[in-house]
Amino acid sequence: MSGLFAEEDQQTHYFSRSDADDLLGTYAPLPFFLDDQQWPTVEHYYQANKFDDKDVQNKIRLAATAQKARKLGRSRFHKRRPNWRDMKTTIMTRAVYIRTKTHPQCQQALAELSDKRLVENSNYDYFWGCGRDRRGQNHYGELLMKISEKLRQEQT
Repeated sequence: MSGLFAEEDQQTHYFSRSDADDLLGTYAPLPFFLDDQQWPTVEHYYQANKFDDKDVQNKIRLAATAQKARKLGRSRFHKRRPNWRDMKTTIMTRAVYIRTKTHPQCQQALAELSDKRLVENSNYDYFWGCGRDRRGQNHYGELLMKISEKLRQEQT
């Protein structure tokens, strides 16, 4: 069928990283233990690790919501770690992997989508998401697919 809108892509699963109800998102309230601390969400861990200052990290870790953790992590009042650009994908991957291993429902959600391309549907984020024009790098979707593959390998 040709028309104004593209046909639905059956091979791709679009989702939002900031949807707290989505088990694949970073805002999902699924706590996990990493680096000797309990983290309420992946977003808390990711935002806190932008900084070397333990007090700033702890303030972000204790934020009431993932949205508040994100806001604190975007603050320009504290100096970011100098190697943040090089570290951010590793930090996000560690958090998502540990959270997924901690919560079987996350593993199940990934397993159910193992035949799909995962795309973080963000209009504004061209690094983690696909961006408005769908030409973004989609690093978050890519890391989810790699984690899914690693979990499948671990089960064999």
